[in-house]
Amino acid sequence: MVRVAGGTYIRPLERDPVARTVAAFHLDRRQVTNAEYLAFVRENPQWQRSKVNSLFADDGYLRHWQDDVTLGPTAPPDAPVTNVSWFAARAYLRAFGKRLPSTDEWEFAARASAEKQDATKDPAFKQTILTWYSRPTPRVLPAVTTGVANIYGVQGLHGLVWEWTRDFNSALATGESRADGSPDSALFCGGAGLNTNNATEYADFMRFALRSSLRGNYCLPNLGFRGARQSNLDPTP
Repeated sequence: MVRVAGGTYIRPLERDPVARTVAAFHLDRRQVTNAEYLAFVRENPQWQRSKVNSLFADDGYLRHWQDDVTLGPTAPPDAPVTNVSWFAARAYLRAFGKRLPSTDEWEFAARASAEKQDATKDPAFKQTILTWYSRPTPRVLPAVTTGVANIYGVQGLHGLVWEWTRDFNSALATGESRADGSPDSALFCGGAGLNTNNATEYADFMRFALRSSLRGNYCLPNLGFRGARQSNLDPTP
């Protein structure tokens, strides 16, 4: 893990933007890989593909693996694991004393380029992200080590896969999050509307729109995860 110094930032696209304070935290250098997740499901068979509870993962769960405990040709060991639900990602990280990063933590770290802690005003940085978003997800993902590192040393926040956050649908309010009374409603808060008037913020909008469309049991071929810890609880990387 690497330490990301805290600070304040403006969450992208908020209609009434206010400075948010992000405490220092540790973030995994890279996404969790297929090999790492395979070791987890071997130790925790309730999370194997044929045994997982459908409440916690939909039919897409680990569908690119050959079977419960075989990766196969479309899931290289060193590629980021995808087709995992929010519940599955949370269970994996809890086994290692970690958690998913909050949306604020992820966005705070992801605004950094290789040279700047805040590259959000850099047109080239934004264009790089948009170019990636415009490409189809490859059938076989590259290794997590191929992800470009930002100034903190965190690799692949942009360019490999999308990533789960702890409060993934906190950006856009939905009827379901306000009134469905489901067990998940206490975990995922519906927030205020977004300001989408600025075309230069389209990359930010795409991330927030995707998150708002998700449910905790969704499994997508371009959605993975990495772990986080609060710095004051874990003083060493």
